Amino acid sequence: MGQRPQYTPESGPRAGYDGAKRRRGSKTPIAVDTQGHLLARVVPPADEQDRAQVAELSRQVQAATGESVAIAFVDQGYTGEQAAHDAADAGIQLEVVKLAGAKRGCVLLPRRWVVERDFAWAARFRRPARDYERLADTVAGLRLIAFAMLMLTRVVKLALLSS
Repeated sequence: MGQRPQYTPESGPRAGYDGAKRRRGSKTPIAVDTQGHLLARVVPPADEQDRAQVAELSRQVQAATGESVAIAFVDQGYTGEQAAHDAADAGIQLEVVKLAGAKRGCVLLPRRWVVERDFAWAARFRRPARDYERLADTVAGLRLIAFAMLMLTRVVKLALLSS
């Protein structure tokens, strides 16, 4: 799943236009484990399809986990034969989490809320909220720092509770 920070002129030529969101910038698709720990991230332009990132995300997930991931729960942006094939090349089966019929009110989708929760946690950090960076690697690094700080906070809280 990907977040689209607000575009700034500093984003320069690496930013694209996402017609669905009506915004320029870049996406930050991430992959997390069931606890919400960041496993993989990429920073493509906003005009690239989500499913085009599956091969790189799958490769990063398998590298981070020692080839132990067999199934990945994804949203409807990752449907299609090419996305399934790219994930299968890395040894991962994609399972698309969909809404069943018409919804009324707020509906939590199984597994998908974990990633949405992580985006909400990362939204607490001001720097990743806007796309001030010229290089995609800098955006990815700032996202990594934000998640590292979030995970360190959780570890400290657990350590305090157990002592």
